[in-house]
Amino acid sequence: MSTQIPKQTEKAEETEAETEAETPSKGDERRAEKRRRADEKRRQRQAEEAEKAAADEHTIELRVFRYDPDVEGKQEPRFDTFHVPFEKGMTVLDALMYARDTYDSSLTFRHSCRQAICGSDAMFVNGGQKLACKTQISELDEPVRIEPLPHAEVTKDLVVDMEHFYDQMEAVEPYFQTNDVPDGELEEQRQSRENREKVKMSTRCIWCGACMSSCNIAAGDNEYLGPAAINKAYRFAMDEREGEDVKQKRLEIIEQEHGVWRCQTQFSCTEVCPKDIPLTEHIQELKREAVKNNLKFW
Repeated sequence: MSTQIPKQTEKAEETEAETEAETPSKGDERRAEKRRRADEKRRQRQAEEAEKAAADEHTIELRVFRYDPDVEGKQEPRFDTFHVPFEKGMTVLDALMYARDTYDSSLTFRHSCRQAICGSDAMFVNGGQKLACKTQISELDEPVRIEPLPHAEVTKDLVVDMEHFYDQMEAVEPYFQTNDVPDGELEEQRQSRENREKVKMSTRCIWCGACMSSCNIAAGDNEYLGPAAINKAYRFAMDEREGEDVKQKRLEIIEQEHGVWRCQTQFSCTEVCPKDIPLTEHIQELKREAVKNNLKFW
């Protein structure tokens, strides 16, 4: 009887050992999971490299306007061709920077924030005014033709003289003026939600000049204030916090011969605005305000 018990025990131990041998340990499971993840990362990396290699093979043809009045041999306007490797998400500005840094360091254009805020890189791309930093190469037909803004004096390559545009903007006194200042030093000058909504879109102007460049009236009338300046006048004239005498002065500025009445409602400025400001609507509303301002009943 005593001799049978050890045999049964030994048999049970052998069975447990076989079961443990057949069942993977937690360590084995972790190692297998790590191998699986490593294989997945390797396949993902290979796919990305293959995609990048395919993109590198795809180049974009740029035809860029060139002009340099200070260099003999470059004073005659021309177009230079650059072939730039395409990358997903590439903008016109990215392509121009690659062409400048890789092929021709003398290629000149303005840019700053690269986030469609500064307005410095407005250009004429494939026949339309656009912000280079906002315009995707993938959305354009090839070859991509890049020129300076029309109806402005070209300084060099894609850079135009913006002095006249800034003068027109300053002519409407583009800053807040009020007669009703709060008594408390730190007290805010409050604005209603409704009034804020009314002027909200007009505040988005980034002074890029695209609207002015697209306007046929501005092209033929150098004294015309232009859609950007009139929009800026709208922003302050419609602000309920500004003084009535100042609003009256603004209306006198914009209703002059070369003000709102020169607009022919072509909507070209609205179409090219990179911030989607309804410029034409603002001009029409100021026309109505000017009419009401001049109506007298006696």
